[in-house]
Amino acid sequence: MAIDISRSARITPKSKFVRHTKVPTQIFETSSDLAKFVASVVADLIRKKNEQNIPAVLGLPTGSTPLGVYRELIRMHNEEGLDFSNVITFNLDEYWPMDPDSIHSYHKFMHENFFDHVNVKPENIHIPRGDIAAEDVDIFCEEYERLIESYGGLDLQLLGIGRSGHIGFNEPGSARNSLTRLVNLDPITRRDAASGFFGEDNVPHHAITMGVGSILSAKKIIIMALGEHKAQVVKRAAEMEVTDEVSASFLQTHANSLFAVDSAAAAELTAVKTPWIVGNIEWTPQLEKKAVIWLSSEVGKPLLKLETDDFLHNHLHQLIQKYGSVAQIRQRVFDGLLEGICTRPAGTDPQRVIVFSPHPDDDVISMGGTLITLADQGHEVYIAYMTSGNIAVFDHDALRHLDFVHEFHKLFHADDTAVLAHIEALKENIANKNAGDLDDAEMLGIKGLIRKTEATAGAQAAGVPEERLRFLDLPFYNTGQVSKKPIGEDDIAIVADLLREVKPHQIYVAGDLSDPHGTHRVCAEAVINAVNVVESEEITPEFWMYRGAWEEYEPHEIERAVPLSPEVVLRKREAIFKHESQKDSAFYPGSDKREFWVRAEDRTRNTATIYNQLGLPEYFAIEAFKQYHGEL
Repeated sequence: MAIDISRSARITPKSKFVRHTKVPTQIFETSSDLAKFVASVVADLIRKKNEQNIPAVLGLPTGSTPLGVYRELIRMHNEEGLDFSNVITFNLDEYWPMDPDSIHSYHKFMHENFFDHVNVKPENIHIPRGDIAAEDVDIFCEEYERLIESYGGLDLQLLGIGRSGHIGFNEPGSARNSLTRLVNLDPITRRDAASGFFGEDNVPHHAITMGVGSILSAKKIIIMALGEHKAQVVKRAAEMEVTDEVSASFLQTHANSLFAVDSAAAAELTAVKTPWIVGNIEWTPQLEKKAVIWLSSEVGKPLLKLETDDFLHNHLHQLIQKYGSVAQIRQRVFDGLLEGICTRPAGTDPQRVIVFSPHPDDDVISMGGTLITLADQGHEVYIAYMTSGNIAVFDHDALRHLDFVHEFHKLFHADDTAVLAHIEALKENIANKNAGDLDDAEMLGIKGLIRKTEATAGAQAAGVPEERLRFLDLPFYNTGQVSKKPIGEDDIAIVADLLREVKPHQIYVAGDLSDPHGTHRVCAEAVINAVNVVESEEITPEFWMYRGAWEEYEPHEIERAVPLSPEVVLRKREAIFKHESQKDSAFYPGSDKREFWVRAEDRTRNTATIYNQLGLPEYFAIEAFKQYHGEL
């Protein structure tokens, strides 16, 4: 059943196969490790076919998940001479209707991110057409199927997975034998795609997609998943029953398929979440903590009230056998959590602290209470805003600010007709924009200024003065689009220079890798690389990670819990409210429609509730942190 791959690609210290899944599942420590592995499988296939002088026929996906694979294949082409001249490609899907030259088309995505950088022959590239007339769609889809068959079928199909469990655009209800066809897009799919279209209203309602049957006809299949937000659907597809409500679950019926996931996407798998249920495990202090907290939740008892029978009746007899005393086990876990509660997160002596905020509001949303606490306790707190966040401003907010500037100039500089005319021209440009169009550099600058002034107001509300704010504007972000460039030397150098300037005793970095745009992940990589650069200069700050508006650390992951009083929670809310362009309705809300301040308060209160249920001191709210230990 295991996928047929080379020994060198299969055996890697940075991955492991897990038990208890119905599809062979390999977990990688990082998304980079996963990308290199999948690219090596593709490269091995291409080289083998090239030696035989026959084409390698690939099925390819789009989206953020395969980007790392494409970048690694491009590297192999440039540095190792990987030859794509005999490769035939078929893409999974395309929005309909969709102009191939549109910035939103998968046709443009594939060329910009892959085909333009390798030597695949243009005549060997096949992508469903989004620009064909409605009456021609069925004929096109039938021809697409025949064309795949004419090459002997797909040798390898790469897939991502949507939050509804779809592969390609095979939404819930897609039949196992479905073929290439026009489909209606599920509301969840359209919502998840909203960021790329600058709003859900701009996302097409239809797409052309290979069917489930088309995909399953491939000789080999690798399905990839990255991030915490994919964890639930990975579990459904890999462990639960086969159902047309989760089209990815049909891979359980394929003889040569593999689920390749990063550690975040694997979090809900039984062998990861509760490995003691699956079989023998090697107990570590971290696993002990995780198991005992899980047991407390399962039986509904505080930690110090757990009894031997609770352990024996819930698959934890191995833990007792290893450590002998239930009393010692529960006390050790309780004491560890209690010691992690910290009312003075930077200690009693004045410290220099940098809070790295990927977007201009992550600081106050994610750790605003701790930020306020640090400032109130007299520490020298700096905030580094790593990107401008300019693509997340609605046009109506830009118009509101332009109207203010217009009226200001009329009031004080009415004779400055050139400025007034310029403002009117800017407003007219917004009025004439088509839905989903990119902003020009001038408008991006205006929207960036809006986010900057909001961030300044938010920081001041949290007690951090303007002179301690640093707007880094990292180059990787400056594409004007949702998709960003990979981290570069320039990004790392900017962060390293800030570390040299401040010489912090402590830094805080966003570890919320469920950010649907990947910005948090890239920003974390920039800081990690920069810390490594300055380490030889004896700049070695204490390194803490926080999570933001999408996820929170699980109780067993928390290494520092900072209690928040009702007054601090209120100040945090007021700081979040300073980000007016993100208030009421954020540009990219993700799957959660709640306002960011509501999400933040619910998260911190829920963490406090969990601590109380475990028998720990009761607090109004708690912000959670994890120390960086060398992995994201």
